[in-house]
Parts: sequence; C-alpha cells; structure tokens
Amino acid sequence: MGISVNGVDIDDVAIERELPHHQEAGNPLKEAVHELVLRTLLLQQADELGMSGGDDDARIEALLALQVKVPKADEAACMTWYRNNAQRYTSGEMVEARHILFQVTPGAPLELLRATGEAVLEELQAHPDRFGELAGQYSNCSSGKVGGSLGQLSRGQSVPEFEELVFRLGEGELAGRLLETRFGLHIVQVLRRVAGRLLPFDAVKSEIAAYLDRQSSQRATHQYLHILVGQARIEGMSMEGADSPLVQ
Repeated sequence: MGISVNGVDIDDVAIERELPHHQEAGNPLKEAVHELVLRTLLLQQADELGMSGGDDDARIEALLALQVKVPKADEAACMTWYRNNAQRYTSGEMVEARHILFQVTPGAPLELLRATGEAVLEELQAHPDRFGELAGQYSNCSSGKVGGSLGQLSRGQSVPEFEELVFRLGEGELAGRLLETRFGLHIVQVLRRVAGRLLPFDAVKSEIAAYLDRQSSQRATHQYLHILVGQARIEGMSMEGADSPLVQ
C-alpha cells in the first residue's frame, strides 16, 4: 500500500496481522492501518527517549506514563459529576410505556412513514383514548397486538434515544413529536413511573473517580497522539485524527 511513517514502511504482512482486531469497525482496513501508524509513531518516540521494556506494549505503556500527565479527579469533581448525572446512579427506576412503531421498509419510505406517523400523533393528541386501537392498526411492532404496551422498562433495556425520551416524559405524558431510532419512527407514551432510589455519593464515589480518571487519560493520550501525528512525516494515507484502541 506504500505507507510509511518517518521513512519506516508499514508492510502488507503487518496490516494483515492487525486486520482481524478491527472486524467490528466500519472500515476494518482503514482502522488497522491507522492503528499501525500510531503504534509506529509511539515506538519511534520510545526509541528516541530510550524507553525500555519487555515488549512493544510495555515500551508504549512506559512512554505514555512518562509523557502523558493526567490529573486525578478530586472529590469536588466527583460530586459535580454525581449531581449532573444522578440518573446513572438511581437504582430501581422504571417506567411503564407504550408505543406505535412505523418501521422503514423498501415499500414504506421514511417520508411516507413520517407523514403517516404525524397524522396518527395528531389524532392521538385530540383523542388519547384511541392509542390502543391505533397501535393495533398501524404499529409494526408485535406490541401492537396488546395496545402498544412495552410493559415496565428499566434503564439499559432499550436503545439510548428511546430510553432518554421515556425516562424524561412525565406520568401519562404523550411525546409531542415522533422519535426516530434505528427501528423506525415511534409515537411514545409513558403510563406510569417508579422513581427509584438515588444511591448515596459515598457508595459510588470510587466508581465515579475511576470513570473520570479514565476519561481524562483518554483525552490526554488523544492530544498526545495528535501532537505526534502533526510532527510526523506520514506518506500513503491521511490521518484524520488520533482516535484509536490505544487510548481505550
């Protein structure tokens, strides 16, 4: 592929060896090459600084420990995160919800579904008692047979965008807009809420500190990789950023 980093070639054998680690990526080949370029840059920097270690991974770890300084999250930062993300640390919170799904298919393009969904939503805003009837008539979800009922949902049981909406709606509230997810368009109503219990700060403080430290480390490593990429002579590919499993 003619790819080199500061004059050092990355050959096809190395790419083929790296490729299996990126099969879940949208573009496995691009991600594999991207990763190899970053590893090569880090190992070159380790050589320049005389970093030693049992293997390449150990040398990279030692380099990052030396070059990337990450401040630890203090109690004030942890408390701020806790207050701003209370829903993450609430145990037993549930909603009872129902929906009408308009699923995108080759025979039902998004524009047509949106027009139908908005018409049904308008009808429900005027006549909320028709929800079960219209769910049975229009919903592409098996729940349509039971009036659109999804039963009781706790956090983590549905896709993020659906969860974000249902846990924000009030008891008895019908969402005022169609919700778009990977499954299609939804009309959503929450019938009942169970508030749950916020876990005490002391019970989750260490978990929050570890999370914030991890996020801080990833940001700092990401910035360091950007600096290395900016200083390097990379031929044969464009480095659009420094996102990498190396910083996960």
